[in-house]
Amino acid sequence: MASFRTSSEEPLTHGNSRVKEARKLARRSFRAEQRLFLADGPKAVEGALSVDGCVVEVFATPSAASQYAALLGDAPITLVDDRALASLSDSVTPAGLVAVGRFLDAPLPSVLAEARLVVIAADVRDPGNAGTVIRCADAAGADAVILAGDAVDLYNPKTIRASVGSVFHLPVALERDPVAAVRAAQTAGLGVLAADMDGRDLFTADDLLAEPTAWLLGNEAWGLPDDLRAAADEVVSIPIYGGAESLNLATAAAVCLYASARAHR
Repeated sequence: MASFRTSSEEPLTHGNSRVKEARKLARRSFRAEQRLFLADGPKAVEGALSVDGCVVEVFATPSAASQYAALLGDAPITLVDDRALASLSDSVTPAGLVAVGRFLDAPLPSVLAEARLVVIAADVRDPGNAGTVIRCADAAGADAVILAGDAVDLYNPKTIRASVGSVFHLPVALERDPVAAVRAAQTAGLGVLAADMDGRDLFTADDLLAEPTAWLLGNEAWGLPDDLRAAADEVVSIPIYGGAESLNLATAAAVCLYASARAHR
């Protein structure tokens, strides 16, 4: 991808021409090839700017550049018109800011070093769920999130947006083999608790929760396969007191993480 070196003094037509190249980052294959992604909206741009070396360029409409001048500071800004900006955003109502950022995922060993609370999300396919799990982990004070298996792309714009900036706050690792992620967590001294049906009641498991923990969460539709469930140290279930069949993935993650956060305090 061409190097982004522009200033807010350049004409809009020049900025619009640069959007064509950045628009290719909507494709997962191109993101992976370039190790660049799009951060859409002021919250995502602010988060990206908070990470040293992450932001390569910010595309902004003139009105957004003025409105968010304090947020942008001395970031490298390229001014574009509303139509060009909208072509970079998948929001219904674009806010006028989209940043090009460098990939942030960290090596698995580094995110597990000295960790006490981690989430291993295996085969999570929905970007909204993946982003919300990252947000919940951040809010509960977790040390890292691991997206394992055939998971949604961390850099999908919907994943970034659903994290509401949390993807920039805590380390996220990617691991193609979910069992390898579980074994790595165990090697690092974490007890792996599979959140699944027919396990120990979460609210009677304080002895487990007080220890360094990796929560293992499965796919939205089919949960954890037998081999992955068997790899965990213990299966823990959230009790259902009403008529609901189950909780959705992000809600279950929030309940489990906050139970651990309470036990760790």
